[in-house]
Amino acid sequence: MAQKPSDTPLGEDVIHVTVPYPTAKLQSEGEVEGGHDVNQLEQGHATTADQFQYDIDKVERVYRKLDLRIIPAFWILYFLCSAIRSNIGIAQTMNRDVGHDLVTVLGMTAKDTSTALALFYVSYVIFDLPSNLVMSRLSPRAWMARIVFAVGLIGTCFTAVKAPWSVKFLRFLLGVVTAGMWPGMSYYLTLFYPPSRTGKRIGMYYTAAQLSAAVVGLVSAGFQKMDGLRGLTGFQWMFLVYGLLGVTLGISLLFWLPDRPLAPGETRKRNKYLRWLPTSPEALKGEDALIHYQDLRRAYHSRPWNMKDLWYVLIDWRLWPLVLMYFGVVGVGIGTQLHGSVIIASINPNFSGITVSLLFAPIWMMDFLAIVLVTPISDRFHKHRAVFFTMGTLIQIAGLLTTTFALSNPWARYGGLLMIGFGLGPTVPVCMAWTNEIFQKRHREVGVAAASALVSGLGNLGSITTTYALYTGWPEDAAKGPHQYRKSNYTMIGILAMSIASSIAMTVLLSIFGNEPSQKIVASSGSSATAVEEDILDGAALRERQQRGFGGMLGRKKN
Repeated sequence: MAQKPSDTPLGEDVIHVTVPYPTAKLQSEGEVEGGHDVNQLEQGHATTADQFQYDIDKVERVYRKLDLRIIPAFWILYFLCSAIRSNIGIAQTMNRDVGHDLVTVLGMTAKDTSTALALFYVSYVIFDLPSNLVMSRLSPRAWMARIVFAVGLIGTCFTAVKAPWSVKFLRFLLGVVTAGMWPGMSYYLTLFYPPSRTGKRIGMYYTAAQLSAAVVGLVSAGFQKMDGLRGLTGFQWMFLVYGLLGVTLGISLLFWLPDRPLAPGETRKRNKYLRWLPTSPEALKGEDALIHYQDLRRAYHSRPWNMKDLWYVLIDWRLWPLVLMYFGVVGVGIGTQLHGSVIIASINPNFSGITVSLLFAPIWMMDFLAIVLVTPISDRFHKHRAVFFTMGTLIQIAGLLTTTFALSNPWARYGGLLMIGFGLGPTVPVCMAWTNEIFQKRHREVGVAAASALVSGLGNLGSITTTYALYTGWPEDAAKGPHQYRKSNYTMIGILAMSIASSIAMTVLLSIFGNEPSQKIVASSGSSATAVEEDILDGAALRERQQRGFGGMLGRKKN
């Protein structure tokens, strides 16, 4: 029996035992204490499609169990962290009628505001890749909990801001501690799901950001009613409550999230330096764990990466179209999130702060609706990610044109913002899922960790552009009048057009050059495996060769 090499994270020690390559036929549902019963596995190297044929209902059951364990935790953490990151936008208009908004209280100029908003993304871009690479080496559970705890702590500190410089400083620190969260979640999913199934899951927790934006707007109306209570303004109460909730959630994630899965026959041993951390139950047990191992062996036996592997990812041309795709849609998304309330107020200057808050929420409800409708279908047609991405981006462009030119009808202009929200919904999850698919197949685990961080990090240069250089950061364009923010809207249309061109270019180039596993990675592993054998690692890899389509979605089973 041959022993496969397994990745040993620095944050945990794993005792390895010799395990045969199992076929998909499971002998029982038993489990032994401290690990999975290896006697359930038949000996032999599974290399043919027949050996991976088992009941698809059991596979779906396993992934549903993982959904119940992972997705709610991700949803809540992303909801709170998004609220902490974006509530500075709504703080600019809270209690403005009595001079208790963030800008008036701190005496911030338009340039101060745009600089503070942009500094978050400067540090985020710098630290995104290092953070994700550390997560791939350490315990992903502990690293994610660290991120959320730190975000909550910095978010709480915003309560004490007294001058523009303190806002800028804390925004930079917030970017430092938040870095790695979004790509880390995407990487974490690939430890438990095949890439063709990640779009739906990313969409599931990405809805948290959209609902968070809506809730921040709605709940801010309540915080505005607390203005003056115990000497705090409404926006200070908002910073304090969200920050403390983030700190609490960061601690609870240590008990909630599972660590990376263990192969059958392996047991987990606590690292002596991390014994103070609480333990978390394994994600799956018994037959469920064995089925998951059969279906996703690539996640269990990934080879530890080195700097040469990372370099191969960095020089892969497939990375850059994805970065440009992400640049456009995330730039427009963050620009709308942080400046949406300002744009609504410019549509009708007579709107009160509470009215602006209430009108801000439906934009993200439309975003939520699009995610729920589109991302599950994009997984079922995972070979056509570019189509879903391009259609969503075109809807955003139509919304921006409506908001820009429907000057005679304020409600039509507001409808344009709703269109932007709907178009935004599926584009970011589809882009990240496509990144997972391309780079896990080509560069394995380090490919996902590095590529997702670079797409997220470098792509967020678009966020810097839309927060610092556009809207309130562009004084001439922010001048009062019917054409207020027109040039900023033109700029956002331009970067969205670039995203569409990049998705088309990626599709064409992949059809020409393909996306086979990197021969450099295969050669450096010291294995005699061919590229074809590297491609057929598990049952999921075989199924990914075909699209699921609508099979099973409407009651028709598809194995």
